[in-house]
Amino acid sequence: MLLLAQLSLGQCRSSRTWATTVSCRTRFRCISSTPTRRAEPSSGSETPSSPSAKGKEKAELAEASKNPTRSDELPLLQRPLGVREKPKARLKSWEDTKTKFIDQEKRLEERHHLAREATRGYFADLSATRRHGGKTWIAPKVMIREDKALYFPNISGTPLAGDDKVHTTGLLAGKVSVVTLLTTRISEIQTEMFVEPTQASFASHPLYQRVLINLQDNLLKSFLVSLFASGIRKQVPKELWPTYLISSQNLEYLREPLGIANRHVGYVYLVDPNLKIRWAACADPKAEEIAALRTCTSVLLDRSSKQQQTTQNPPESTEEQKRE
Repeated sequence: MLLLAQLSLGQCRSSRTWATTVSCRTRFRCISSTPTRRAEPSSGSETPSSPSAKGKEKAELAEASKNPTRSDELPLLQRPLGVREKPKARLKSWEDTKTKFIDQEKRLEERHHLAREATRGYFADLSATRRHGGKTWIAPKVMIREDKALYFPNISGTPLAGDDKVHTTGLLAGKVSVVTLLTTRISEIQTEMFVEPTQASFASHPLYQRVLINLQDNLLKSFLVSLFASGIRKQVPKELWPTYLISSQNLEYLREPLGIANRHVGYVYLVDPNLKIRWAACADPKAEEIAALRTCTSVLLDRSSKQQQTTQNPPESTEEQKRE
């Protein structure tokens, strides 16, 4: 009996020792601070610091320096500029405003316009001049087709030759006009470079005229420009006084139709006798753009002269037509 009791006591002690060892091991595992292993990248994948990846990057940079990307190239003018409705020589009335708020399409256009303006910063136009000098598109080499062309909107202003307001709708009708929009001194220099060869070639043509619109939608700037109108008269030739307009009209809703992406640069429009914009350009002129303006003006003047002669001297009816 004594032997059995000793054996049972030894077994109990051994079981206690095993349980204590297991519990200690369990505790040791719980408080273990050994970091878990992460999956290592496969040997087949190339890291950015590998020699082959660096070689590819250098090759791409070399190709980019030799062949500039298309994103840096300016696109051609993609659409006709102007408004769809033929303008009228009058200011907007209450009826026009009422119709605008009733028409659903015009309300949607108003929403899109407000959304675009809300996303534009105050200095967006000024910062855009750092890229291509504010130029956003290149003028076409040929005229826009008459059936595709849109109308030049009505802009009112005071000419240097008088105090009565003049509307561009009446001023441009029946003439081939080169219209320039001026907002800053830079825009004056740019448009002068555009128009100078055309002005020298066709200034004496009876159907040709040059129209300058000094546009200042800011009330303070408009007041200062009107105050110093005498100084403008000294700089502008006297024969251009009747067609030099000082305007304070707000063109906020006409910027998109006229393609005015930057208000700090100049814009040039070739308008036919029917008030349609047949050619347009902006910002710093290129040699091909200056030549295109002169060519398009010459073609448009020839067509307009022939149409005027046909209207004034209709073809005489033949003897067969008289007999009928």
